[in-house]
Amino acid sequence: MNTSLPRYGLMLGNFATGLCILAPAGMLTVLADGLNVGIRETGLLVTFGAVILCFGSPIVAWLTTRIDRRTLLAGSLAFMVVGQAASAIAPNYITVLALRLAMVAGAAVFTPQAASTIALLVPEKDRSGSIAFVFLGWSLAVAGGLPLITFVSGYVGWRGAFAAASLTALIPLILLLFALPRALYGPPLSLHSFSLLAHNRKIILLLLITILSISGQLIVFIYLAPLLQRLGGASHETTGLMFALFGVVAFVGSIIASRVVGKLGGWVTAGIFLACTFSGLAFWSLGAGILPVMGVGVAFIGLGFAASNSMSQARLVQAAPELSSASVALNTSGVYVGQAIGSGVGGVMFGLDMLHGIGFVGLAFVAASIAVWTITRDR
Repeated sequence: MNTSLPRYGLMLGNFATGLCILAPAGMLTVLADGLNVGIRETGLLVTFGAVILCFGSPIVAWLTTRIDRRTLLAGSLAFMVVGQAASAIAPNYITVLALRLAMVAGAAVFTPQAASTIALLVPEKDRSGSIAFVFLGWSLAVAGGLPLITFVSGYVGWRGAFAAASLTALIPLILLLFALPRALYGPPLSLHSFSLLAHNRKIILLLLITILSISGQLIVFIYLAPLLQRLGGASHETTGLMFALFGVVAFVGSIIASRVVGKLGGWVTAGIFLACTFSGLAFWSLGAGILPVMGVGVAFIGLGFAASNSMSQARLVQAAPELSSASVALNTSGVYVGQAIGSGVGGVMFGLDMLHGIGFVGLAFVAASIAVWTITRDR
C-alpha cells in the first residue's frame, strides 16, 4: 500500500500533540498574567499534565490494544480539538488546569501509537527512518507551533492561542480518517508484555536515557521565555524568535537523523545528538545573561531535542519489534517523566530566583544520559 498519506497524517498528528502538550510554555508569561497566577503556578499546567501523561501512556496502550489504530488515533486528535477549544473559553485557572488534565489523558495515546502504527505499515528496513519522520511533527510543533502561540498570545491573548492550537488538530484528524486502513491492529499487549520489557536490560537503559536527557532539556525550555526576559532582557518578539530558532534547528536535526541513521546506526546517531544537547546547555549555562551566547545554546539544544528522542524510539522498536507498542509507550512515558522532573525542578529553582543555576542542573542531567548511552551500543 502507499504509505505517504499515513506518514504525513501521523507526522501532523504529532505536531498537534506536541503543540497541545507544550502550548503553555509558549505563552507562560501571558497566561500567568491573564489567569492572575504566578509563573510557577502556570508552569504546573505542564508539570501536572506530564504526570498524567507518564502514567496514561502505557495504561492507555494496554487498554486500547484491541481498538483499531484508525479509530484510536482519530479519537485522540478529536479529544485535543475539543479540549483546546474548551480551554479558550475557560473562566479561570482551575478550569484551565482541569480541562488540561482531561485533555492530556486523551492525548497520551497518540505519539506511541503513531510510532507503532507506522511500524506496521512499512517494511522492516524502513522502520527507523519512518519513525524518525513521524516524530518530525514534534519538531514542527516547536519550530512553527510555539512561535505562533507566542505571537498570537502576545497580540490577541491566551484564549486566541488556545483556539489556534485547537484548529491544528483538525487537519490530521481528517487526513487519518481517510488515509489509515480499517481494522489495523498492533500486536496484542498484556501485563506480561510490560513484564518482559522490565526484564530487558537494554530497554531499561534506553528508557533511562530518555528520562535524563528530556529532564535536562526541559528544565530550561519550559521556562525559556521568562528566563530570556529575566537573564537577557529579551523582548516579547525576541522570545518568539528564540522559540522559532529552537524549533527550526530541531526540525533540521530530526531530518538529519532520519537520513543518517541508516548509515551510522542508531547508537552513533543518538550519541551525536545527545552531544549537541550537552553543548547547547553548556553554552546557555556559561553564557547566561549574554543574549547572543544564550541563542547559540538554544540552537544546539534544539538540534538534539527531537532527534535524540526519535533515535531512542527507533532503537526500542529494533530491540523488541513484537513489543514495540508497549516499549514506545513507555518511552513516551519517559518523555513525560522527564518533562515533569524538568518543569518541576525548574519551577522550584525559578521560584527561589536561582536563575543562573537552572542551566547547570540541566547540564548534569544530560551528562548522566550520555554516561548511560555509552553502555547501550547496538550489537
